[in-house]
Amino acid sequence: MIRTSTLRAQAMFMSPATLIGGAIVLPPALYILYTSVQGPNLSLAAFNAVLSSALFRNSLATTLYIAGLSSILSLILGFIVALHLARQPARRRSFFMVLVLLPFWTSVLVKCFAFTIILGRNGIINSLLSWIFNTSVTLPLVFNLVGTLVGMTNYLVPLVVLPVLASLLAIDRGIYRAASIMGAKPAHIFWTVTVPLSLPGVIAALVSVFVMSLGAFIVPALLGGSGNIMLANLVDFYNREVLDWPKASAISVLLFAMAIILTGLLALWRRRKV
Repeated sequence: MIRTSTLRAQAMFMSPATLIGGAIVLPPALYILYTSVQGPNLSLAAFNAVLSSALFRNSLATTLYIAGLSSILSLILGFIVALHLARQPARRRSFFMVLVLLPFWTSVLVKCFAFTIILGRNGIINSLLSWIFNTSVTLPLVFNLVGTLVGMTNYLVPLVVLPVLASLLAIDRGIYRAASIMGAKPAHIFWTVTVPLSLPGVIAALVSVFVMSLGAFIVPALLGGSGNIMLANLVDFYNREVLDWPKASAISVLLFAMAIILTGLLALWRRRKV
């Protein structure tokens, strides 16, 4: 009875935001789905053409590779930051959280242009290395996979810190004291206590950043090269260059379906854990 009343209260408070979000998102989403099946013709020719295209398969492989790698890098860096924040006093933690979120509040477009200055062939890093080694250093750090991963990781790390920090703060400090009294070393406590008990936040963060990486557009467009075309860039290509809207809509539907499946798996896992 208590659980039912709690769910009813949650539904009552969430229903206005859900209705507004649905009213904003559903009409264009339904129109994209309508376009992908070629309107009243109800044909799957666009899906068949997309799935049989080598360009789509290459872009899908690139998208999954970049999304997976950037998610793992973001998880590692974000976990380190969250672990440091969890060990700070509340007032100092609040100040550090502002510093963590500050890059997130900055436009991703501005940050991408800043990275082109930092990572360019004549950028800050190459100029500094040239000065240190007293020779011309031109490391390819932008307009390739490296630049894409740097930009993606910078954008995703704050999204990892928040859920992981919440899981770390929820761990009872008495567990650490008990493990220490029993003679466990810090490394052993980390792997047997901290990591397992923070898994809900870790899994939620990993799935969230992976789903966001699947639809990344600005970062690979500005910092990636021609060999790092992701699905969102392919949608833009079919939409603006080729003017093939059914194929662009079909790719969008497939991309949206991937995100829904991953989010559904996360929700199912959390429900089973509860």
